[in-house]
Amino acid sequence: MSIGLILNENGNNGVPVKIFTKDVEQKALNQLYAMSQLQFIHSHIAVMPDVHAGKGATVGSVIPTKSAIIPSAVGVDIGCGMNALRLSIKAGQLPDNLKPARLAIEKHVPVGFEKHKQIMAKMSTLDPLAIRLKKITDKHKGLLKMMSNFDRTWAKQLGTLGGGNHFIELCVDENDDVWIMLHSGSRGIGSCIGEYFISLAKKVNETCFGYIPDRELSYLAQGTPFFDNYIEAVGWAQDYATENRREMMRLIIKALQSKDAQFPRFTVTKEAINCHHNYVSRETHFGSSVYVTRKGAISAYEGELGIIPGSMGAKSYIVRGRGNSESFCSCSHGAGRRLSRGRAVREFGLADLVAQTDGIECRKDKGVLDEIPQAYKDIDEVMANQTDLVEVVHTLKQVMCIKG
Repeated sequence: MSIGLILNENGNNGVPVKIFTKDVEQKALNQLYAMSQLQFIHSHIAVMPDVHAGKGATVGSVIPTKSAIIPSAVGVDIGCGMNALRLSIKAGQLPDNLKPARLAIEKHVPVGFEKHKQIMAKMSTLDPLAIRLKKITDKHKGLLKMMSNFDRTWAKQLGTLGGGNHFIELCVDENDDVWIMLHSGSRGIGSCIGEYFISLAKKVNETCFGYIPDRELSYLAQGTPFFDNYIEAVGWAQDYATENRREMMRLIIKALQSKDAQFPRFTVTKEAINCHHNYVSRETHFGSSVYVTRKGAISAYEGELGIIPGSMGAKSYIVRGRGNSESFCSCSHGAGRRLSRGRAVREFGLADLVAQTDGIECRKDKGVLDEIPQAYKDIDEVMANQTDLVEVVHTLKQVMCIKG
C-alpha cells in the first residue's frame, strides 16, 4: 500500500504528514498535527502503519530535523530494538515441552527490574563504555546524581531484558528453521539519559525556531551547548543498547546449551540483524543532511535487513528494505498497540490470555495480561500497508515467549 492519509497536504498549516495507513486514532493525529507545526522539520513527517499515540511524539513516526533534535521524540528507551539468530535445528527437533528451555533462559537472563548479581560482560566491552560515560557525566553532574542510585547497575544490567513489551522468543520460520529473537534496549541508564535531557530541553525551552505547540516537543538547537552533549549521550545509549542485545543473545545461547534446558544441540547459522527502533541518526534525504529520529520505526534502506515483530500470539517478520524515499527509508517496528496497557487489563482476563497464547510456551498470569495479543494491531494488516517499504524475507511463528 502507498500513503493512506496526508495531513497538511499543501503545507499551508505546517509540513505535510504522510501516513502509510488509514487506521489512525484521533489522539495520534492531534500529536502529529502539533509536530508538523515545528519550523525545523525537513520536508515532511512520515508515519508508519503501526502508528499510535505516545508521550509527546507519536509512536511510529519518522521525524527529519535540521539544526535541532527533540529528546522526547527519541524517548527514554533509547536504542530499543531487535536481534535475531537462526539456528541449525529444525522445528521437528524441538522438544515437546519447551518449559525447561524457558526456565533455563530466565535463569541466565534477568527480566523485569532485575540485574545480574555480578558483571557478566567482558571488560573489552565495558571499559570503552565506561570511559565514554564518564566524559558525559563530567559535563552533567545532574545526570550523575540521577545515576547515583544505580551505582554500577548499568554494568550489571548489560545482558538483561527489562520489562514492558521487551521479550525473548523461540520462533519457527516457513522453512521450519528455528530462530532466537529478542527485543530490548538501553535499560535503566538509557532511561536516566532520556529523562535528564527531556527535562533539560523543557528548562532551556529554546525559541530559536519559534512557537512550540506542545511542551513535550521542547528541543535542543544545534549551536547551543547542550545539543552536542545530547548527541554524545544518545549515541552512547544506542551503543549500550546494541551491546546489551549482543550480551543477552550470548547468554541465551549458553542457557539453551546447558543441561537444564533439555534442548537439542545446535550451531548458529545466521544473524539477521541487530537494529534500533527508538533512535536518532545523521542521514541525507531530499538533498539535505538531517537528523532522523525514528520513534518506533526501523531503518529500511534498499537491501537492508530488519525485524518486525508481532504480538506474542502472532507472527513476526524478517524483512528487506525497499529504500522508499517518502518514508525516509523506514518501516514499522512492530504491530503497534491497539489498546493501552490499562485498557487491556480491564477488557481481558486470564482465560483470554490462555486462549490467545494457545500452543505457545509462556507465562499466562496477570503480570503479562497487558501484553495480551489482542492489545495489538493485526500484524498482517500492518504488513499489507507497507509493501512499498519492505519485502518479506522470512515469516516467523512464536513457539516460546519470555516477557519482562
